[in-house]
Amino acid sequence: MTPLRLTRTLLATALAAVLSTAAQAQNDKIKIGLMLPYTGTYAALGTAIENGFRLYLDENGGKLAGREVEFFKVDDESDPAKAPENANKLVKRDQVDVLVGTVHSGVAMGMAKVAKDTNTLLIVPNAGADAITGPLCAPNIFRTSFTNWQPAYAMGLVAAEKFKHKTAVTLTWKYAAGDESVRGFKEGFESKGGKVIKELSLPFPNVEFQALLTEIAALKPDAVYVFFAGGGAVKFVKDYAAAGLKDKIPLYGAGFLTDGTLEAQGEAANGLFTTLHYADDLPLIKDKAFRFAYAKTYKLQPDVYAVQGYDAAQLLAAGLKAAGGDIKKRDAVVQGMRTAKIDSPRGMFTMSKAHNPIQDIYLRKVDNKMNRSVSIAVKQLEDPARGCKM
Repeated sequence: MTPLRLTRTLLATALAAVLSTAAQAQNDKIKIGLMLPYTGTYAALGTAIENGFRLYLDENGGKLAGREVEFFKVDDESDPAKAPENANKLVKRDQVDVLVGTVHSGVAMGMAKVAKDTNTLLIVPNAGADAITGPLCAPNIFRTSFTNWQPAYAMGLVAAEKFKHKTAVTLTWKYAAGDESVRGFKEGFESKGGKVIKELSLPFPNVEFQALLTEIAALKPDAVYVFFAGGGAVKFVKDYAAAGLKDKIPLYGAGFLTDGTLEAQGEAANGLFTTLHYADDLPLIKDKAFRFAYAKTYKLQPDVYAVQGYDAAQLLAAGLKAAGGDIKKRDAVVQGMRTAKIDSPRGMFTMSKAHNPIQDIYLRKVDNKMNRSVSIAVKQLEDPARGCKM
């Protein structure tokens, strides 16, 4: 064989190998690890997130950016102590390409640490722990929900400016999400001249509220701000009304107080104001289509958790599209996610430098078992991402 023919043969062999590798990359399924609560207080929230994620897939032929998907699932049990072990099952045992989770901020913190240690792509579709896009921020960590600071800070501004309250008491479960939420409310409220006169808490997931309600009644603040979600939110709203406080001291909260809980809360929730990055009646074409498709598919009305799951899939698809569908091209995937403009049911949002949504926060009012939009409390609110060094 002549040198020229040998060179051509080698080039052809090399090209065939490259094409074969590229074809293999395109044929491989994207392995997605869902680490969500499927039992316990937050079970309904985990299901809604998965439903939203799968709805986006259904709308796109069961694929993300043209790539087939394989799911691996772990019940995180809302237990922070089990978070590293559960996350490592997905990363090391199942070798997933992407981790998606979770609801509980303490569990999500554990997931974020595993993601950083293993350089695994992580999308957080709910947990608002400020640290995830603060001190724990990293190029491979994204969030499609909120920080605990965002809706809480907005409600603090609203309580002082719109409702003219001067004093407030805060109440939450004593864990990361609750602590950060009440701090956000306090920052917003006191920046406009209000004063938080007492900060109350109880261990997660304790729902024995009576002693705390008695203390609130004795303190007689202008307003009460709380952070609860799921089953705890149902019981608190009902207990607050049963104690006779609803008509005496206005109750406010981050929107999780009344999202996914209104059916169970019934009349006790009617008239409550909350702040969140979503509402049930937004005048958006995207949202109307989303709500119709979700209700048709799951025979349920969607909530903010479903929206966040849907947008987790949208964000990942944007990254994959930028990388030509190749999940192994990590830099291209990350860049595509970082620069994505997500046409969400909540309204358009982009990613901050810390990979947290820059988004509108709505003031909502409960009316006839719906969280109806009253106004935009803060337009395109960006979390300060304190401690992020990325």
